[in-house]
Amino acid sequence: MHRRLLVVLVPLAVLLVAALGVPLSVTVAEREMQETYVDRLNDVGRFASLAETALSTGRTEALRQELIRYHELYGIPVALIDTAGTVLLAPSGAYQEAARSEPALPRIVTAALAGARSEPSGEWMPWADSALVVAEPVGRDSEVVGAVVAISDLSETRERILVRWARLAGLGLLPLIALAAVAWPVSAWVLRPVRELDAATSRISRGDLTTRADAEAGPVELRRLAGSFNTMMDAVENAVQRQRAFVSDASHQLRNPLTSLRLAVESLRPHLVRGGEPVFDIAVDELKAMQRMLNSLQASARMESMRTASPVDLDAVLATRVDRWRALTATAGQTLVVDVPPGLRLLEPPGGLGSILDELISNALRFVGAGRVEVGAQAAGEVVTIAVRDDGPGLAAADRSKAVRRFWRSPRHQNVPGTGLGLAICADLIGAAGGELRLADGLPRPDGTGHGFAALVTLPIVSPDN
Repeated sequence: MHRRLLVVLVPLAVLLVAALGVPLSVTVAEREMQETYVDRLNDVGRFASLAETALSTGRTEALRQELIRYHELYGIPVALIDTAGTVLLAPSGAYQEAARSEPALPRIVTAALAGARSEPSGEWMPWADSALVVAEPVGRDSEVVGAVVAISDLSETRERILVRWARLAGLGLLPLIALAAVAWPVSAWVLRPVRELDAATSRISRGDLTTRADAEAGPVELRRLAGSFNTMMDAVENAVQRQRAFVSDASHQLRNPLTSLRLAVESLRPHLVRGGEPVFDIAVDELKAMQRMLNSLQASARMESMRTASPVDLDAVLATRVDRWRALTATAGQTLVVDVPPGLRLLEPPGGLGSILDELISNALRFVGAGRVEVGAQAAGEVVTIAVRDDGPGLAAADRSKAVRRFWRSPRHQNVPGTGLGLAICADLIGAAGGELRLADGLPRPDGTGHGFAALVTLPIVSPDN
């Protein structure tokens, strides 16, 4: 058991070493750079302290000799700069030569003269050639009288980084080669059931709750995992089926009592006392809204029970729908334009693409008034985008993410018939086919006050052979 477990963990060890190697190398390089920065910062801090005394007393010769000896010893030019940016003290010619190749120097000096200490350099890559510029203000706050600037060559630091990287690579590479040689044949046996389990979860994420994993192959630990996964999916499928059945049965059972209640309420109209008409109308409207809600819940349960996406020709879907859409728009005095290129074949969501387009068209017609609705489609890459646009009142950008939530209604549209379920159901079904429902600006309004509403359905393309 322990030997088999170690063999299974060998590929994981390979991945672990590789995953730790890069951040460890970065940490090593940053630490080397940080040590160099701290050393330089301590040096310029000491020079800044000496410079403050020298400037206040006017005795700068000792400081000049210190800067020259420091440059001779370490090869690092250090300069004292006044508030006007003029070099007061520096090794002869060395500082000016180093400064010419550092474009960031003016910015760092300006910050130091403003009283800010320079930050550590982020250029720690061994193949970079920039120097480390460290500046320390002379004085504090509003009493800054100059700045001490050091331009340090980082070639030795970067060489140390390369040496440390080479050691780390040597320590990790040889064991990885040995581990990979042992793990190669074993990983195929171990990972095969894992790949099958991954494929099963992918099919489940697309809505196929009948998928089960193979619980007879692979190590005993993975077989137990597959068995537990199958048990879990049995429970999930049963729960989903019971939930859908409850929604469908409850909606169906409530329809008849609700219809009887509505008829009974409407029969009371001749017996209303004076002033009771507004309350009566509100009661009838609420009963109608409840009936629409029950119808939507039943439609939701029926559509969500169909969880298999399948290929479909967009032309065939439109051929069964466009005439009905035109009749609806003509009756309401609206304009419908359908501009869809032929030959598009895509993955149809569960419940049917036609039903989804019906809902989107119906949603547009409820809000557009006597305006215009356009249906278009465009293929790009591996997806087809079907757009239903109108020039109605539109929807604020802040409300678009809320519009695909169940039962959400815009405060501006509370008096428009609807249940707040249509877009939410469409979004769920489109997502089950690997697509996406996005909401955006629609057609420009005729009065020039903005744009209407657009529902964009993105679905995967299916090759003509499938």
